[in-house]
Amino acid sequence: MTAPAAGGAGPALETHVYRVPLRTRFRGIDVRDGVLVRGPAGWGEFSPFWDYDVAESRRWWAAAAEAAEDGWPDPVRASVPVNVTVPAVDPERAHRIVRASGCRTAKVKVAEPGQSAADDLARVEAVRDALGPDGGIRVDANAAWDVDTAAARLRELDRVGLEYAEQPCATIEELAALRRRVDVRVAADEVVRRAPDPRRVDLRDAADVVVLKVQPLGGVRAALQVAEAHGLPCVVSSALESSVGIAAGVALAAALPELPFACGLATVALFTADVCGQPLLPVDGALPVGRPVPDRLADTAADPSTEERWRARLAAVRAA
Repeated sequence: MTAPAAGGAGPALETHVYRVPLRTRFRGIDVRDGVLVRGPAGWGEFSPFWDYDVAESRRWWAAAAEAAEDGWPDPVRASVPVNVTVPAVDPERAHRIVRASGCRTAKVKVAEPGQSAADDLARVEAVRDALGPDGGIRVDANAAWDVDTAAARLRELDRVGLEYAEQPCATIEELAALRRRVDVRVAADEVVRRAPDPRRVDLRDAADVVVLKVQPLGGVRAALQVAEAHGLPCVVSSALESSVGIAAGVALAAALPELPFACGLATVALFTADVCGQPLLPVDGALPVGRPVPDRLADTAADPSTEERWRARLAAVRAA
């Protein structure tokens, strides 16, 4: 499968569609799929979730084209500290995930539909036990709470000591109201990356930290512009990509002038397999800067119907 470069011009880019089951249901999905893109600069990834429309998905294509055609800025560090991501699993499994990761920071999913505040607290307490008193914990509610619920839940969860809460409420106004009521730092994710212009979102009263994701923001250079525009501490996180997409996140984290927090880039561990024989998995809580080669394309190839669905989606995004 081949496609012209972004905007319909430039050399043809080789494309491969992958499909890999997840170990645990995450972000409402059990299988991750997407398109790997190869150009003169190397490999990129185009894998917007299916709830992103054509207009939003154009940024994801821009990120893939940047990786394949232009490459990334020079790094200022050789490796990037990362957190382990803990899905909405039971406390015993959460404990095992953290202990096996080798990471000193954990991001814990909370506010899962069908689960209770007690479930969240038990999971976070298990993570604290696994990390010990000095490890970092942040929680991610994916905009699920209203202000009152968020305030109550964060006060309870902060018993174990939280670095920050990622997108606890849906809107800028709600985040600002919440910040006035809790001592936990608030990190902005969806309100930035899903905005028409992520650089112009007014976070002055709404956030203490900005979450940067390469594909939703349009590439490494575009994400660096978002970081500069807001002037807040940044955390680079994944969009649940294969090692090819994660490498772009590592490139962004490696290019930031300052990196005060561990990044959410160790999510290849959530896959049952990877497109690379040497996947980007943390060693001693860090990922190296580099360009992994997807040498398992045949083993992770999507079925024909999935490939055709991605072919049609990519064509629509390029034509928009």
